[in-house]
Amino acid sequence: MASGAVKKTTNIVGYTVLPNAREILCGLYSKTLTALQRLPKEAAYRRHTEQIIEQRLQIVQAETSIPTIEEQIGCGQVEELVDHAERELKLVGKMEEWQPWEPLVSDPPPGQWEWP
Repeated sequence: MASGAVKKTTNIVGYTVLPNAREILCGLYSKTLTALQRLPKEAAYRRHTEQIIEQRLQIVQAETSIPTIEEQIGCGQVEELVDHAERELKLVGKMEEWQPWEPLVSDPPPGQWEWP
């Protein structure tokens, strides 16, 4: 795709072209990083998600070319990335509610964590 060209379709059912996807991604990634600050620093989910989101935000901020952003992130078209980012932001809220970093309420049944 030539610079400045606008794609007409994503060729993916349910995904319409987002002409301002870059700006949307910047906003979603920033909101996600802010939301992650509410989780404990030692929580594995927070650490790993921050690492991924910070890397993606740097790419989106540094690049103006949508095809380059898509290629460097390597997880689909920007419209898909927006969908992923929206879902991740919702998941941060759920993780805050679920608090998976807390100890188990009761001991697991014998053999639950064993694999044959």
